Amino acid sequence: MDVFGVNRQSPLRVGLSVTKAEPALTGGRLDGLGVYSRALLEHLPQAGVEVFPLSFAPPGDAARVRLGRALPVSFPVATLGDLVLPRSVHLSTRAALGKGAAPLDLFHATDYHIVRMDCPVVATLHDALPVSHPEWASPKLRKLKNWLQIRAARKAQHVITGSHYSIRELVQHFGIDEKKISVVHHGVAAHWLDAPPVDERDVTLGLHGLREGYYLFVGTLQPRKNIGRLLDAYLALPPVLRSARQLVIVGQPGWRSEDLIRQVRAARERGENVVWLDQLTDERRLRHLYAGAGAFIFPSLHEGFGLPLVEAFAAGVPVACSNTTSLPEVAAGAALEFDPLSVAEISAAMTVLARDDGARARCIAAGKRRALELTWDAAARRTVAVYHEMLNA
Repeated sequence: MDVFGVNRQSPLRVGLSVTKAEPALTGGRLDGLGVYSRALLEHLPQAGVEVFPLSFAPPGDAARVRLGRALPVSFPVATLGDLVLPRSVHLSTRAALGKGAAPLDLFHATDYHIVRMDCPVVATLHDALPVSHPEWASPKLRKLKNWLQIRAARKAQHVITGSHYSIRELVQHFGIDEKKISVVHHGVAAHWLDAPPVDERDVTLGLHGLREGYYLFVGTLQPRKNIGRLLDAYLALPPVLRSARQLVIVGQPGWRSEDLIRQVRAARERGENVVWLDQLTDERRLRHLYAGAGAFIFPSLHEGFGLPLVEAFAAGVPVACSNTTSLPEVAAGAALEFDPLSVAEISAAMTVLARDDGARARCIAAGKRRALELTWDAAARRTVAVYHEMLNA
């Protein structure tokens, strides 16, 4: 028995934060945090743990939660309690699980919603972006939000992050002890490795006016994604190449995306082969778009991991990406790399993947091998190993 009265021979009982995956709270649109939370919910049970999905619902919205159970108070109320109440007071997970429920071994916060709880807390911190690069985050209450986030991060008994690059950021900007951080690479589900039926793919492409072989980008439209330079690089390609290959941008508008949206619309008005899909949230159709792409281009300036890279690898699409932050670690040599600040280098990589059959074949083969190493099954097993390491420390 440990101090919480739990027999370690039985399967771990893990409370999992699914706030960002809860349809009632997200409208069914999953961002990266939601994809991560949903993936753990689906794959942790296969790794031998008993999972209890829990959500921080907004005040008065607890009854809407369907994916799991609502925690007894909202996150703002819990955060306020952390600030003003004695450290001996903790949020009760047992209250959420119901009367007579056995205690949890731990709670895994997947989405930066970290407070003191009645069990150990493992937190996944994907990056320190709002602190390390405040110019890429909304300025509204930014100093207060950063201060609260740093305080919250230090409440976790252990931290998981998606790359070794992110460790450096978390240590530097959150002041977390490096010994308390473990790297667990993200992944893709096994079905991503199988090509979708061609007829289904073609229906999706037809619905959006796409021709097979286009350049593809997937990600929220925001400054750090560097889509403006991607558009400039595409427009710098020879006219014959632009005529043959569309540029397809898949992503919802984010903070400070107004100028980029105007640039995209202006390019379309000039007759350029640029397509922006801002409402595509269905994973099946997203797989169809990857399958129809001729190349995936990812010019991001900053990533804690970069999941679209692995999705493209799994889909058998040759990839070119930035040579910065976590992306070289994730690509592990399977992608062409370029300086994301250089429009000329981005354009050159796009040209190579369109015209050099040998380079395309090498990237596709290397990407498939890399995708086999980065699955959600493997991520779940490694995550459970971190749970045990933390509890047995």
